[in-house]
Amino acid sequence: MFPLSGWAQKQKPQNYRKFDEKLIHFGFLLGGNTADFLTRPTLNAYEKYGITSLENASQPGGQLGIVTTMKLGTPILRLRFLPSLSFQERVLRYYYLPSNPEKTTDDVNEERVNSTNLDFPLMLQFRTLRYNNFASYVLGGIQYTYDLQSTEKSNQSFTDPFVKIKAEDWQGQVGVGVEFFAVYFKMGLEIKYSQGFQNAVIHDLTPVSNPIDQLRNKVWSFSIIFEG
Repeated sequence: MFPLSGWAQKQKPQNYRKFDEKLIHFGFLLGGNTADFLTRPTLNAYEKYGITSLENASQPGGQLGIVTTMKLGTPILRLRFLPSLSFQERVLRYYYLPSNPEKTTDDVNEERVNSTNLDFPLMLQFRTLRYNNFASYVLGGIQYTYDLQSTEKSNQSFTDPFVKIKAEDWQGQVGVGVEFFAVYFKMGLEIKYSQGFQNAVIHDLTPVSNPIDQLRNKVWSFSIIFEG
């Protein structure tokens, strides 16, 4: 019995013991993100538009929001709604044959796409049972996004054109997280990936939209979540 008790891990007093007894919990989240595009150029873009390459680059951003979590009969299954405000930036780089024959590198045109999104994700969370004051979970769901900074209805400038992105988007989401229980609240660390279902670019026959066949939004986000 002595060797067995020596190897056994001691149970610690549980903080916030009544957390799993409540039906609904509220809280808030703070976090960062890296937004990007899944880019597909137009077929024969070089022959049609002189594009040698089209690249996309992710940029850092941030988000904040409120959290509502509802228990679905058992502590391990929960429905989570996280309306939030996110700030995102993406970069598109167009490479053309050099206009100067003496140049050895391509000409580059860079377009920056900024977004201030209202996000409305609805997630299903599968959580482990608590071990002392720790638990982990996976989650998946769908998100509706509306870009407050969208240029969808803006007048295009054909002397200095810009990439138009649709204001609305639907995205699928998956993520993982861990939770730590304190005396009066619970803190979670979460990583999540989002990807748009639809083509986000608006084809308005400009030099910056013509080489693009499809753009789909994708975002990696990291959040710190507090619930009481």
